Amino acid sequence: MLCATSWSGAAPPLEVSAASSAETYARVIVDEVELRSGPGLAHRLVARAARGDTFLVIGRETSGYWLEVALPDGRHAFVLGDAVERIALDRDAPEAAGRPGVFAPPALEGSWGGFTLQGGILGGDALAEVRPAWFLAPEIAIEPYVGVALQRDGRRVLYGGALAVNFAPDWSVAPYFSLGAGGILEQPRDDVVRDQLKSFHVRAGGGLLVSLRWRMLVRLEATNLVRFAEDSYDNEQSYTAGLGTYF
Repeated sequence: MLCATSWSGAAPPLEVSAASSAETYARVIVDEVELRSGPGLAHRLVARAARGDTFLVIGRETSGYWLEVALPDGRHAFVLGDAVERIALDRDAPEAAGRPGVFAPPALEGSWGGFTLQGGILGGDALAEVRPAWFLAPEIAIEPYVGVALQRDGRRVLYGGALAVNFAPDWSVAPYFSLGAGGILEQPRDDVVRDQLKSFHVRAGGGLLVSLRWRMLVRLEATNLVRFAEDSYDNEQSYTAGLGTYF
């Protein structure tokens, strides 16, 4: 079992060697953040820190936006750079000019859900879709969805659920795969004499999650949808993009 220590309030003075640079500190700006043994969500949990806790910055893992910090007990750990602000005591130091960038690893660790609004096309028709998400793990999410595709003589309402697999949950631009199924309700306009039609569909596809700071993301997706009617089936492709958030 992993044991973690939680700090609340300001951290006590840090004991560092004279050879360490005492010019840059990281102050936690979220309610709680996990400190890990390496720069990535797959590394062992070392401790937890609360808003306002401050740690000496030892180094930065630039490829993953992680900062290496010194803990009050002398251990070293890594903290996600998006969860802290850096304070440079010497403003002429190179680190003082550093600011968190626009992109950041997705805030999947510690999040239980998410939400995206997407727009695009489905088989040549304009499509708008709402897609909440429930995370079983940083790599796996269950995503119910509801979408409306506008047609010349009516509209199609898509609804169902999908399983999404995030291949790189700690990358700022991460690929994912999605597999889902559900129903389609075709509703004609009031001036069109035609009954409502119901059919079944399956969809498979994937795309990219482009994660920004402040728990925001841009989602780009391409999907193949197979619609099954009573005695036939057909294929359509959808291409969407949208904005979302984690919570």
